[in-house]
Amino acid sequence: MFEAIVFYAFATILVGAGLAVITARNPVHAAMFLVLAFFTASALWLLLRAEFLAITLLLVYVGAVMVLFLFVVMMLDINIERMREGFWKNLPLAIVVGGIMMAEMVLTLWGRVYGVAPAPVPRGADYSNTRELGRLLYTEYVFAFEIAAVILLVAIIAAIALTLRERKDKRSQDPAEQVKVRRADRVRLVSMPVEKDQ
Repeated sequence: MFEAIVFYAFATILVGAGLAVITARNPVHAAMFLVLAFFTASALWLLLRAEFLAITLLLVYVGAVMVLFLFVVMMLDINIERMREGFWKNLPLAIVVGGIMMAEMVLTLWGRVYGVAPAPVPRGADYSNTRELGRLLYTEYVFAFEIAAVILLVAIIAAIALTLRERKDKRSQDPAEQVKVRRADRVRLVSMPVEKDQ
C-alpha cells in the first residue's frame, strides 16, 4: 500500500513537471522543470527496482545534458516573443501529432492492462538487472542498438559540419609549402662596411 502511494505521488509530480516544461514562458524555468521530471522518473525507476536505469538517467541527463542545455539557454540571447510568433499557425499540426501520440500511449496501456501478461522473470539471489539489460541490448536488440549508434554518429558529424565556418582572418599552415622552402627564401645576407674605431 505504501509503495502504491509513493508511486502515485511521484507520478503526479512527474505529470505536473512535464506540463510545466511545455507551458513555461521562460526557457530556464522549463529546463529546471525538466530536471525535476528527470528526478521523479528516476525515483519511479527505483520503485520498479531498475537501479541502473535510474542512476544512468541522473548521471547522463541531469548531470550532463541538462547542464549543457542550461548553459546554452543562458548564454544565448533568446527572443521569446519572436519564437512564439508562429504558435497559432502550427497549432493544428501539433494537435494532430499530439493526438496520435496519445492514441499510441492509450493502446499500449490498454494492451498491458487487458492483454496477455508477460511471463514473470525468475529473480534469484544472483539476479542483476544491469546484466539482464546488457544481455537484452547485445542479443535481442543488437541491430537496433547499432542503428542508434550510427544515427548518433551521423548527428555528431552533422553538428560539427554545420558549426564549421570559414573565417577570413584565420591563419593556417601548409606543411608541403614549408618543406619546399629554401634557405635563400628565408635568410638574406647583407654586406655592411666594417666600421673602424677612431
